[in-house]
Amino acid sequence: MWSDLLIQFQKPQVWLGLALTLLVAYALYRFGHTLLKLLEHHVGVHFRRGLDALWLLVVVVGWLSVATTIMALSSVPVLYDLGQDIVGGFRHSAGQFLVVFAMALIAWNLIGTLSRRIVADEEFNRRTVRVQTLKGVVESTLRVIVVVIALISALQALGINPTGLLAGVSVFGLAVGFGAQSLIKDVFNGFFILLEDQYGVGDVITVNSGQLSGGVERVNLRVTALRALDGTVHIVPNGQINTVSVSSKDWSRVVAEVDVTYAANINDALRVLERVSNEIYEDQEWNHFFLEKPEMQGVTQLAPDGVTLRALFKVQPKSQYAIGREFNRRIKIAMDQSRIEIPFPQRSLNFGTSPIEVRLTRAESTPVPKDLAAQDRQNTPVKPSLTRDEEPGELTS
Repeated sequence: MWSDLLIQFQKPQVWLGLALTLLVAYALYRFGHTLLKLLEHHVGVHFRRGLDALWLLVVVVGWLSVATTIMALSSVPVLYDLGQDIVGGFRHSAGQFLVVFAMALIAWNLIGTLSRRIVADEEFNRRTVRVQTLKGVVESTLRVIVVVIALISALQALGINPTGLLAGVSVFGLAVGFGAQSLIKDVFNGFFILLEDQYGVGDVITVNSGQLSGGVERVNLRVTALRALDGTVHIVPNGQINTVSVSSKDWSRVVAEVDVTYAANINDALRVLERVSNEIYEDQEWNHFFLEKPEMQGVTQLAPDGVTLRALFKVQPKSQYAIGREFNRRIKIAMDQSRIEIPFPQRSLNFGTSPIEVRLTRAESTPVPKDLAAQDRQNTPVKPSLTRDEEPGELTS
């Protein structure tokens, strides 16, 4: 027997047959293991484990029998005869169908396992967005391919010629295509969105000039799912997306604005704005978000209620929200400490020919807080979160 075994091991077709049958045996074991797990709630854990061990023994003995048949080891009569029976059984429709189903199950689980191993970086960047987006699209596409191939193979195993069926389906699909032009448009739009990396999972976008806004939670060839700030999910067909404004691509900008009254010393207010901007830029906690030094634009508007001062911060994408909130806190404290007043609304109402001026003012007796100068601008009692702000046009309840 050993001499025959050594002779058979020298044949490449024997190794190929052993490898294929081993793959089929593993697929059948996983198929049976999955079915037994479904019975665990009914038969108990220990009994299920016993059945699992028994099924493993059956699969191992079956593979050894088939391997004995492949290597033509007739000197092992029990396994050789059993292997011939098993091979004969799998040549029939039921055996082939079982193998196809088991192999499809293996491929389905393998796709899920491999996709879970693809982990994007924690840092938000274009590579992370691309990986998260393509991961879902590729996974769903591969699973559709597995289902289609398994269906065709199962039909062949049952003795049904799939050629005529596929031809009929093609004609039917062509007829349906004329009535499903919007679906075709969605798929084409989704294809170019992914190809050109217009946006991806994790981006913050505004669709169609403000109709819908939110964070992109899911993208595929047909739809884009947006998550609003209040948690509402908006499903947008890709074919209905005409324009997209992306707030988190490559870099972002904080428009750091503050209004002061007309009575304020504008030069002092500009110095305060510059000092606060540089403080945030030089702060180690915030410096890594900045891509450039703050840009001072100066006086940008003479509004009815005050003078608008502006600085611009070029920062990492999606960090503009937290930096903007921190700027608002610091500039408020700095303006108070410098005795520069932030304006309040003033309105004039006319009744007939005599104008009556109505002003919203603060009482002169309002005491100035004694601990105003003691406020700490650089150390916040509550650290701003990195959660994004509501985008213009975002629908929330």
